[in-house]
Amino acid sequence: GTLKRVDFSHLKSANTPAFEAKIGSQQNVSSGTQTKVSFDTEIFDTAGAYDHSTNYRFTPQTAGKYYVYLNLGVNGNGTDKLLAAHANIFKNGSVVNKHHSNYQNESIYYDTQPIFAVVDMNGSTDYIEAYGEALVNSGTPYFQPDEYSIFGAYKIIE
Repeated sequence: GTLKRVDFSHLKSANTPAFEAKIGSQQNVSSGTQTKVSFDTEIFDTAGAYDHSTNYRFTPQTAGKYYVYLNLGVNGNGTDKLLAAHANIFKNGSVVNKHHSNYQNESIYYDTQPIFAVVDMNGSTDYIEAYGEALVNSGTPYFQPDEYSIFGAYKIIE
């Protein structure tokens, strides 16, 4: 037998649709309240599937498994210590993965909550969102903008 060369150049795949967004400016939140994060500044959005102005959600129109990542900067507002911080990835209004830090006996004023999940999406109505929470004794905590808070997802090649 002779070896045959197989040409795979016609097979193209990409990790799309994909998006990444950040918080454009500080988002004040109420202490102890689960709050949707307003990731209002798109870094990229390959299919226009991320709503960065109203619902702050990713609704890919392609079915498959998606790697979802969230990095949420939580700040007690400088003068008040954080008692707890949470980051959550939601699918269709329900939590699919969460990260929780308890700082009751620590002197922590800000933290970055990293979290990721693999989420199966139906390609028509499924959507993902990011939620967070900050607990302080007093004052107004906030989610930190720019490189401290990033939300994104991309389709995993199957």
